[in-house]
Amino acid sequence: MNKKVTKIGVLTSGGDSPGMNAAIRAVVRTGLHYGLEVFGIHRGYAGMLEDDIEPMNSRSVANIIQRGGTILKTARCKEFMTPEGRKIAYDNLRKHGIDGLVIIGGDGSFRGAQIFSNEFDIPCIGIPGTIDKDMAGTDFTIGFDTAVNTAVRAIDKIRDTADAHDRLFIVEVMGRDAGYIALHSGIATGAEHILIPETKTNLEEIIAGLTEKEKRRKLVNLIVVAEGDDTGGGDEVGRLVKERLPNADVRVCILGHIQRGGSPTCLDRLIASRMGYHAVESLMEGRNNVMVGIVNNRMHYLPLDNAVKAKERFNKEWLRITKILAS
Repeated sequence: MNKKVTKIGVLTSGGDSPGMNAAIRAVVRTGLHYGLEVFGIHRGYAGMLEDDIEPMNSRSVANIIQRGGTILKTARCKEFMTPEGRKIAYDNLRKHGIDGLVIIGGDGSFRGAQIFSNEFDIPCIGIPGTIDKDMAGTDFTIGFDTAVNTAVRAIDKIRDTADAHDRLFIVEVMGRDAGYIALHSGIATGAEHILIPETKTNLEEIIAGLTEKEKRRKLVNLIVVAEGDDTGGGDEVGRLVKERLPNADVRVCILGHIQRGGSPTCLDRLIASRMGYHAVESLMEGRNNVMVGIVNNRMHYLPLDNAVKAKERFNKEWLRITKILAS
């Protein structure tokens, strides 16, 4: 029989993503609506160990839905990876009477939550907050849409200067383990080639394509590279292309952390609000140790250990579409 949850804690962990504040707001206000006490845990699991925990009310989350980053801040915490560290964290939660947790983060954050929940009697609900969209069990992760739109706006500007100078631009976007930002932003900006960690890069094919387009005098060429691509990212791709095409005017642009920041898009605010609401409902209904996701516009609940182990299956049809549309 599940115990009734009365006091919940909410934290953001791992890399920040636009829309986390909207999720925090939804968790706090939904919890208050149902008569729960809600506590904000600062700096992720580090704040849990250091007792950096404070009660939150409706005003605590006023005027944050449009802000990027996270008002609770985030950090990585090696000490939480040890049994001794998790025991300290548990004792601090008990001190406040917290009997349920909502964790907004990625697979590393969920891995910690799963272990913690198995060791102690604290049910955990995960909300997928990561710009990489590399979580199974959900069509959306909080921050992905904003990150992609940030990349698209930047690449559109780069195309303008590429067109003015007949240059080849190689643009590196974020995505250490997953290529979704590169794939979506590359298709949306008309990139000729998209290089991602999920597929092996064929440099010979890229060089042949660029050479053929040069003969046809296709003047604007754009390659979008995920930072985790097997060639080594944008700088290395640029070096290899310059070696093979010494007469080409090649420029490399690394977009970097601008993709993490900025005001979240409407979509990210909507899904964050929806997921935050259902995370609290899940705790109240005794649906413990799951990630709240959205699949085919319906709420989907995936056990945390499955969310940790699995990655979203990659649809290679997108790369075929890219080749056809860029020809």
